[in-house]
Amino acid sequence: MICCLTGKSLMKINIVLFQPEIPQNTGNISRTCSATGSVLHLVHPLGFSLDEKHLLRAGLDYWEGLEIAEYEDDDAFFRAHGNEKIWFFSQKGHRNYWDIPSEELMGDQIWLAFGRESRGLGDEMLLAHQETCVRIPMLEGKRSLNLSNAVAVAVYEILRRSGFDGLKPEGNLGGTL
Repeated sequence: MICCLTGKSLMKINIVLFQPEIPQNTGNISRTCSATGSVLHLVHPLGFSLDEKHLLRAGLDYWEGLEIAEYEDDDAFFRAHGNEKIWFFSQKGHRNYWDIPSEELMGDQIWLAFGRESRGLGDEMLLAHQETCVRIPMLEGKRSLNLSNAVAVAVYEILRRSGFDGLKPEGNLGGTL
């Protein structure tokens, strides 16, 4: 993808949701993906139908033009993308997401993976990817952020580090979008 403002090649952010359970969260995440040009990857089984009204309502009119990839299960996803450097977000992560040097985090393709709302990512998956297992800091004793909030935090940290390349940098108060 080329940025229309700078003419530079843009990185592609890939958001991977492993077995999401709550349609409203996935709808909100689809909206974040649409607003940032990110790709949404859904790994089945899902806890809802993709035509569920809560999912569609949360995504509003952002579904059009959204790039979505679906995978039958974890194995199908890893067969397709197992060679990618994927950052696995978990409250169990040993590394703080903000402490990762930009040169280690950034690239043409960035992969951010999140688990289901009730249990997160499985220990087996996290242990297999310890070097890229990260956490978003929060108070001691708190289990986790809401899934859609965690995705937004992660995506916008990457965009902040890139200087928000490709995004509209200013608003038009009193005018039109």
